[in-house]
Amino acid sequence: MSEQNPRQEFSGIRMGRPFGIPVYVSWTWFIVAAFITLMFGPRVRQMLPGLDSTLAYAVAFAFAVLLYVSVLLHELAHSILAKWYGLPVRRITLYLLGGVSEIEKEPPTPGKEFMVAAAGPVLSLGLAAGGLALDVYVVHDGGILEVLVWQLWVANLIVGVFNLLPGLPLDGGRMLRAGVWKLTKDPGSGTIVAAWGGRVLAIALVVFPVATALSGGRELDFTDLLWPMVLASFIWMGASQSLRVAKIRAKIPQVNARALARRAIPVNAETPLSEALRQAAERHAGALVVVDHDSEPVAIVNEAAVQATPEHRRPWVNVGSMAKALEPSMVLPAHLTGEELIDAMREAPGSEYLLVEDGGEIFGVLATADVNKVFTGV
Repeated sequence: MSEQNPRQEFSGIRMGRPFGIPVYVSWTWFIVAAFITLMFGPRVRQMLPGLDSTLAYAVAFAFAVLLYVSVLLHELAHSILAKWYGLPVRRITLYLLGGVSEIEKEPPTPGKEFMVAAAGPVLSLGLAAGGLALDVYVVHDGGILEVLVWQLWVANLIVGVFNLLPGLPLDGGRMLRAGVWKLTKDPGSGTIVAAWGGRVLAIALVVFPVATALSGGRELDFTDLLWPMVLASFIWMGASQSLRVAKIRAKIPQVNARALARRAIPVNAETPLSEALRQAAERHAGALVVVDHDSEPVAIVNEAAVQATPEHRRPWVNVGSMAKALEPSMVLPAHLTGEELIDAMREAPGSEYLLVEDGGEIFGVLATADVNKVFTGV
C-alpha cells in the first residue's frame, strides 16, 4: 500500500537504499517473524517429517524473511513507479502488518494514481504466478525448497488479492479512489467513497467469520477472530485517517496568504519592545519586522517570544533580541494561495513568514498559527 506525506516519527533499522529509496524495518517486524516461525514450524515438520525440530523452525524463519522480501518488492513497485512520475518518495517501512511506501505528494491525475496503486498488487500476483510455475514445472523433490516455494507463492497470491479489495488504505482503495476521481473530477469525493469502502471492509472482515460459524452450527471460537480483528482495526483506522485528510484537503483552497496576513510595521533592532508594541497598536498592526539602516527587512519579531516577555521587562528589551533572522525561504510572495502556499510553508517550516509584493514591498507577516486555525476542528 502507499501513503501520501504522513510525516510521522519513526524508529527502526535502516536496511539500505534500493533505487535511492531508504528502506527501514520496524521493530514490530520481529514480532511477526517470531509469530510466523512459531506457527509455521510445526507445519513444516508435518510436511517434512524427516526434519528435526530445530531445522523445521529454521525453515519457518526463512519463510518469514522471504515473505517480507516479497512485501519489500511489492512496496518498491509502488515507489519506483511514483518516482518515475516525478513524485518524491520519503521511504519504505516494513512493519507489523506489511509495508508502507511513504510518497510525499499525491499523483496529479487519476490515471497516475491508479497505476501507482496497482503496481504493488500486480507485482505480488506476478510473484505468485512465477512461484506457481516454479512449483509445477521445476521443483519436484518434496524437500525444503518445494515447501518454501509453495508457501511463498500462496502467500503472494493472498497479499495480491487482499490488497485489491476496494477500500482505503489498501491499494484497491486507491484504485477505487482513482476511478471515482476520474468520474467526478474531484479527488476529495474519491477519497470519501474509498474510505467508506474501507470501513465496510473492516466490518465485513469480522462479520463474515462470525456469520459463517453461526450459519454452519459451529461454536464460535474467539481465537479465530484474533487475526481478522487485527486486520479490521488496521483498515478502519486507515480509512478514518483518510477521511480526516479529505476534510483537511477540502479546506486548503480557503488558505489565502493575503487574507490571513497580519499587517506589519518596520522597526529598528534597537527599538525597545514596549515602544514597538505601542506603535503596532497605534497603527492596528499585528506583526513587527526588523529593518536595517536601508529599510530592508532582516528579521521578524517572534510572537511567542514577545508573549513570554513580562510586561515590566518590555521597556528594557529591544526587538532585535526577540527577532528571528530572515532566510530567503521565509520570504513568500503575497499572492500565494491553496496548495501552492502550503507547499511553500512545508519547504521551510517556521512560525512566521514575510509576505512581499512582486516589486519587493512588504505586504505583511503570515503566522503559521493563523494558517492552522483554518483547519481547526477538522
